[in-house]
Amino acid sequence: MAQTVKIISDSTCDLSKELVEKYDITILPLHILLGEDEYRDGVDITPEEIFRWSDENKTTPKTSAPSLTEAMEVMQPFVEEGREIICFSISDSMSTSGNVMRLAAEELEASDKVTIINSANLSTGIGLQVIQAAILASEGKTAAEITTAIEAIRPKVRASFVVDTLTYLHRGGRCSAVAALAGGMLKLHPRIVVVDGAMDASKKYRGKLGSVILSYTKDMEEDLKNAVPDRVFITHSGCDREIVEAVRSYLESLGIFDEILETRAGGVVSSHCGPGTLGVLFIAK
Repeated sequence: MAQTVKIISDSTCDLSKELVEKYDITILPLHILLGEDEYRDGVDITPEEIFRWSDENKTTPKTSAPSLTEAMEVMQPFVEEGREIICFSISDSMSTSGNVMRLAAEELEASDKVTIINSANLSTGIGLQVIQAAILASEGKTAAEITTAIEAIRPKVRASFVVDTLTYLHRGGRCSAVAALAGGMLKLHPRIVVVDGAMDASKKYRGKLGSVILSYTKDMEEDLKNAVPDRVFITHSGCDREIVEAVRSYLESLGIFDEILETRAGGVVSSHCGPGTLGVLFIAK
């Protein structure tokens, strides 16, 4: 039996192709603008190309929501099948992506069938919610039941990351707290936390990135011990293998999580955070 509720997410959820296929999730790409050229996140541009362009042009790429037409094209087949649809968007304070999805549902005269969830998050902070919704959909839950369940876990999603360089966040202006840190820009590795749908800088680390990232992860030990054990994400924008493996080994040593999933940050998150960013994301009990 085909599941009734269809789960769609914008591309900022940073889920791997394997996870998207495993959970039957459809992705709606955001746009990345490199000067005059426009690309679709995860479709025709890689983070490496974004970093190269950004360094050559000394500026951060602009990102924008999907077009209304694109959102309608993604939803239409499922609307025609008469299925309920749940769409996840990056935090409304960061993009109009959710609003575009809402308008697309109206244009398709399917507002009664389509639920838009503002994840109030970014990256796999969205991905955690999307996977949970897809699991509930596969169990035959209705859109209303899934929405209620997601609204209950949404405040418990813990999304944070450490950046290697403040340059990208500073250029992009997405995190106001970063402006205050910009004086010591090159030496500091702040921990950026998503709170109420916005990014804020909390603890600041100094030193080599590898030791910084491990310190950041270990500082969360109490929180990790009180996490929902189903899964934890290590999401990064291209870090040395040994750094990623050190984080994985540490998480394994805690013996808490059923699954430790590694994903690469997509183009939108990479555009704003830059290379060498790594986050450990999970849901608190």
